[in-house]
Amino acid sequence: MGSLFMIRAMSPPSNKPDKSQDVSRLGELLLVATPIGNLGDITLRALETLKSVQLIACEDTRTTAKLLTHYGIHTRTVSYHDHNEASASAPLVARMQAGERIALVSDAGTPLLSDPGARLVAAAIEAGIRITPLPGASALLAALTMAGLPAEQFYYAGFLPIKTKAQQAVLHPLRTLQSTLVFYEAPHRLVDTLAALQETFGDRPCAVARELTKLYEECQRGTLSQVHAHYVAHPPRGECVILLHGAAPLEAMDDAAIDAALLDALSRGSVKQAVEEVTSASGWPKREVYQRALQLKS
Repeated sequence: MGSLFMIRAMSPPSNKPDKSQDVSRLGELLLVATPIGNLGDITLRALETLKSVQLIACEDTRTTAKLLTHYGIHTRTVSYHDHNEASASAPLVARMQAGERIALVSDAGTPLLSDPGARLVAAAIEAGIRITPLPGASALLAALTMAGLPAEQFYYAGFLPIKTKAQQAVLHPLRTLQSTLVFYEAPHRLVDTLAALQETFGDRPCAVARELTKLYEECQRGTLSQVHAHYVAHPPRGECVILLHGAAPLEAMDDAAIDAALLDALSRGSVKQAVEEVTSASGWPKREVYQRALQLKS
């Protein structure tokens, strides 16, 4: 196994570029996962790569400099972030076409997950350049493993929009998913986001993982209302990962199913009784079921 691993590590399978290109002259784009807090959470392969490439494209060169200094790495860095991604991709691809190996890192964790890099990867693929991922730290996976929620299937939604209308446009279609839902959130928005999740999904089981791999790492578990109350009383610091239990089988009802259930319940009782019955059976937010009931009644 050891010999096989070394051969594969040294000679990974290549992408399939345009046959007209001289593949031997092309460089390589290496997607390097970096620590999410604890500097010890970096792989030996990542360190060797960061030392050997010609250039490191960083979300923030100052943040990456702390990691490089810690490990005595002196490779040249260049900024590659949300605001220059469109303009910076072409020059980086040109350098790789000239034979350079370039590493892409985000400030923390695995590149492209709620971080810049998608444009560069797409452009490199279009140019026939090899793409090599170097797996490592990920807040998403670390939180999922410690949350105590089902991990067999999950849906990663990243950061939610700030505006309520746009936020609901993202959340509304997720109500019937039976997979665990995962969101990233900034500490100053956490309380409001937990309230919005409870309004949309009801009082489901959830967990909030905070300050992962750092000194004050914690994971608060409970229902949405319980976790919301905790962070109202104890304002959080540090980046947070919210994990929400998926819909129970009875909750997996789409709009048509809810309307059919309401019509049946309305034929047998009052609006109030129908709303109570369908809310209990579906797990949908009571306010939304009530509004649909009024529309159907009219």
